[in-house]
Amino acid sequence: MEHATEVAAAIESSVESLVAVLERARLAQTPVIPPAQLRVLTIVAENRHTNMSRLAEALDVVPSSASRLCDRLEATGLLRRVADPRDRREVRLLLTTASRRLLTDLRQRRRAALSEVLERMPAGARQELLRALRAFEAAAGSGVGADAPAGDDLRSA
Repeated sequence: MEHATEVAAAIESSVESLVAVLERARLAQTPVIPPAQLRVLTIVAENRHTNMSRLAEALDVVPSSASRLCDRLEATGLLRRVADPRDRREVRLLLTTASRRLLTDLRQRRRAALSEVLERMPAGARQELLRALRAFEAAAGSGVGADAPAGDDLRSA
């Protein structure tokens, strides 16, 4: 059996290939959304009660940086800021129809790009990969990354 460090190196290399496939799918989309802005849309899509302070915390940036990202997204019609009905001092961030469509399109492009690569693999290898990924996810959920937020497949910033 291989040592965990050898497996880790192989995984790291595979992840770099995976990221390259996903990045090509992102860059093929029109308009091309910068990774940081895409990350904002993904965070807002995952939590309908996202406000500026939660966004800044999720991005691990100062609130003014999060606000500037939102300014850009709002200017392009991909994000709306509205007063929170529960506390009018808070500003809630909402996706627009255009941003929902963009995220759906990107998800479809990414899955198509991944499917294209997976189709080049033998069926047995795909099954092994699926089993291994499920085992990895289970192990990560009980270990070091257990407090990481569960998320969509669109994370990228």
